[in-house]
Amino acid sequence: MNLHLEIITPEKIIFESEADEIIVPTLNGQIGILPNHIGLLTKIIPGELIIRKGSAQTLLAITGGFLEVNNNNVSILADYAVKAEDVEIARAQEAQKRAEKLMQEKTTEKDFKVAQAELIKSILELRVAGKIKKRSSQS
Repeated sequence: MNLHLEIITPEKIIFESEADEIIVPTLNGQIGILPNHIGLLTKIIPGELIIRKGSAQTLLAITGGFLEVNNNNVSILADYAVKAEDVEIARAQEAQKRAEKLMQEKTTEKDFKVAQAELIKSILELRVAGKIKKRSSQS
């Protein structure tokens, strides 16, 4: 028996498929979701989301949201999520530089928080993309 996983952002459905295991960053640390997991509703924090099916593994960068588990159906409503293979590395590096510069030049607390969120997002994207790159070069 597998889990049915759906990851939705405000823009689109990022992922919809069966999975054997899902590892999610939450306020209480990373949790693993396996088939027949007890019902759960929890907040997701920025981090790496790992989806395993057989020997395949999919990595995503996620900036936050909510996870619901109910009868082997897993729904993730994410603020932002991107698959590692879909990360545009040059764009993420540029976003990181821009966010770091904005944080140094902050004019208001709101500007600082926006820049900080953008920095976290770009660092997560680069981290998961780097892991995919390393894995494919080792194959």
